[in-house]
Amino acid sequence: MTDWPEARSDDNRGGRYGRGSASARPEGARVMRQVRRGPAAPPGQGGYGVPQQPSYVDGHGSGGGYDSGYNTGQVYGAPGGGPGGDGHGPQRPAPDWRRRVKWTAITVATVLVVTTVGTYFWADSKLNREVDLSKVIERPEKGEGTNYLIVGSDSREGMSDEDKKKLHTGSAEGKRTDSMMILHTGDNGSTLISLPRDSNVEIPSFVGSDSGKSYPGTGRQVKLNAAYAEDGPELLVRTVEFNTGLHIDHYVEIGFGGFAGIVDAVGGVEMDIPQDIKDTKSGADLKKGKQTLNGEEALAFVRTRYALAGSDLDRTKNQQKFLSALANQVATPGTVLNPFTFYPTMGAGLDSLIVDEDMGLFDLADMFWSMKGVSGGEGTSMNMPIAGSAGGNLLWDKAKVKQLVNQLNNDEKVTVKGG
Repeated sequence: MTDWPEARSDDNRGGRYGRGSASARPEGARVMRQVRRGPAAPPGQGGYGVPQQPSYVDGHGSGGGYDSGYNTGQVYGAPGGGPGGDGHGPQRPAPDWRRRVKWTAITVATVLVVTTVGTYFWADSKLNREVDLSKVIERPEKGEGTNYLIVGSDSREGMSDEDKKKLHTGSAEGKRTDSMMILHTGDNGSTLISLPRDSNVEIPSFVGSDSGKSYPGTGRQVKLNAAYAEDGPELLVRTVEFNTGLHIDHYVEIGFGGFAGIVDAVGGVEMDIPQDIKDTKSGADLKKGKQTLNGEEALAFVRTRYALAGSDLDRTKNQQKFLSALANQVATPGTVLNPFTFYPTMGAGLDSLIVDEDMGLFDLADMFWSMKGVSGGEGTSMNMPIAGSAGGNLLWDKAKVKQLVNQLNNDEKVTVKGG
């Protein structure tokens, strides 16, 4: 009754260690065995058809060919631990700079084209095409190059009483010509010729610009500015063509207020005043030397004649100098490329100009560019050749005028000297 199960001795435990073991070798020092995945056992082996269990080898990495990711820290996927392979997620494609540059260039070009076209139509719509040169009869044949008749009128249209007082224009009704010039442009440079308002001319036969009635010539001699006062721009063109034999291609007119507005819009015009000028009639009070004239001062300067020794002849020279300087200022990059200056200048100029029906923006640009060339020494400025005076009227030197007109019609370099 005392048959107890056979006791296990330590000797029967072999090399196993564990709780109750008498061995001095601690349990923690036992080597952890690895699992080697081997081929599945053939049917009928390995016990009841169960695949062969992994074999165990010592913990020193032996076992012949077992390639486990546990030893390298690789648990999932490719080396690096992430789906992209480098641990930083999917890579963004490199930017296509050629494509970016292409589309940037296309965008800039489109904006420039739209702006240019818009500016053109805006400016073209502001031109006051009020002069019909088709009403001018018996016109001389057209020569080489282009001839512009540029007129400064004393029109006070659109000016307030305060403006008239400030600019010393007076309050006379209607309008008269205050200055007249012919600008010839061609392949041999530009020529700017002043026609003194007191020039003695003959009023030819003409057709009234408004009435359409024919008026025969009677040989009547008047001052040149009287033609404009009698029947406006069309009769003035007719009178200039009749007395010179030069075909006028385009007509451009600007009034007092418009002139001052352009000068102010462009930020003033630098001029070298040849002498002290004080004239109560024009309002000029200028000192000799270089200075920048604003609109009020510029208008007074170009209108002054009583304070000048040569009266109207000296005034026309000052007008030429100033208009050339103004054109030079308008054509500078600082004006053309700066929209805050360019658009106000164009707006002020186009609002105040009166031109013929066939005048286009390119013609206007040609005129300003040519005047700029005159001020830069690429052309000639002169007065119409004068032979003397009679009854307060200036008489043209007919022989020199004929030579001058021939040179202009043939677009030759002008050699005639003016008055």
